Amino acid sequence: MTASSKRPGPLTAVLATLAVLAVLAACTPGRSQRGGSFPSAAALSPGTRAAVVLEPGDWPTYHRDAARSGLAPGLPPAGEVARLWAARLDGAVYGQPLVVGGRVLAATENNTLYALDAATGAVLWSRHVGTPVPGTDLPCGDIDPLGITGTPVLDPATGLVLAVAELSGGRHQLVGLDIATGAPLVSREVEPPRGKRIAHQQRGALALWNGRVQITFGGLYGDCSQYVGTVLSVPVTGSGPVLDYTVPTAGQGGIWAPGGPVVDGDRLLVSVGNGASTSGPYDGSDSVLALSADLHRTDFFAPADWAQDNAADLDLGSLTPALTGSHILIAGKRGVAYALSAEHLGGVGGQLSQAPVCAAYGAAAVDGGTLYLPCDDGLTQLSVAGDGTIRPGWHVPLHGAGSPVVGGGAVWVVDQGRGLLDVLDPADGRIRQQLPVGPVPHFASPSLSGGRVFLGTMDGVLALSGA
Repeated sequence: MTASSKRPGPLTAVLATLAVLAVLAACTPGRSQRGGSFPSAAALSPGTRAAVVLEPGDWPTYHRDAARSGLAPGLPPAGEVARLWAARLDGAVYGQPLVVGGRVLAATENNTLYALDAATGAVLWSRHVGTPVPGTDLPCGDIDPLGITGTPVLDPATGLVLAVAELSGGRHQLVGLDIATGAPLVSREVEPPRGKRIAHQQRGALALWNGRVQITFGGLYGDCSQYVGTVLSVPVTGSGPVLDYTVPTAGQGGIWAPGGPVVDGDRLLVSVGNGASTSGPYDGSDSVLALSADLHRTDFFAPADWAQDNAADLDLGSLTPALTGSHILIAGKRGVAYALSAEHLGGVGGQLSQAPVCAAYGAAAVDGGTLYLPCDDGLTQLSVAGDGTIRPGWHVPLHGAGSPVVGGGAVWVVDQGRGLLDVLDPADGRIRQQLPVGPVPHFASPSLSGGRVFLGTMDGVLALSGA
């Protein structure tokens, strides 16, 4: 499965600046990078470290926390939603805006990272990190140009904003910028070990875990060419061995869900799309995987009808796994939700329960034992009982739901087809408020911070009051 979105060469300037800063270091990858090793990488020296103290209201990663809950605790009751400002940037913002220390951090498909003043939208700094891939150079896909799509992540220990840029020629580059100034401090090529690099899309949000950046790769919209789902683990400093996990399928098996890897204690959880096999031995696709710190698979779940899912493109890879208590909930394009034991995912056909719910895309929001699931036809509330039974609740019809978040006693979700932000009552799904936001990327998800709502749009970032 690939990401649907309805919608020269090396980093010369970046590396030149790095030389001036005297922070260039030799690249020391732990394995050869397919397509040729990047000749050098910028390593963050101890003298350039600038730790950031996170405030309770900050939003430093996709869905606010490493578990991808989408929950903003401690907010006052949601107020009147109104437009505050709109920052027109140099491209579409597919990733969720981050908010740290009064700065909104956003990345565009033109490969530019921005820091905006959260109160006014004024540009505090911007940094273009390379030429994006024009759509005419891609074997398929529907994002043009293709630049930074996955949500960046902030590393508080170093003050780095980390993102993966897709560059002309199909290269993928991890960059790390100083949050205070936008100065480039880390640059390293990151490529999946199998398939063609031009066929791989970095769609999932980046995750920070154990001083390393966790990066997922899937394919382009259309499932074309040769790609294989991959997770890479790269030191935040940009220097040191790169670890990888590649789905053991002959092809496809993309790991592209917008929420990216979920950090669950001493492991990562990812969902995997349809693989090449439609019969015979299980090929590792259409699954939820648990990966260790060294990216070895330690547990997995796949539906008993994984082969049929693969054949019909009805896999689980469209939704980020959701953690709720001692359970994990996953749903995909078939419209069936599965509850798994967090202690043992169950292998093939090993779910605790299943229930027809909806075709789910994006990332759910979790508030205690209640989940809000983004569906192709709306937003669904459900819960998982102590014995693992799935209990569906209300459903609100929408023209395609973005990934919801919860805060201030409300559920916030984008109606993508109609370009609206809906504020829902969590008890019954009643729409309390609705505000036009214009064209937004597929899977758009708002961020809640400082009494404001921030949303990536097709031409920048929009800020609203009321959170």
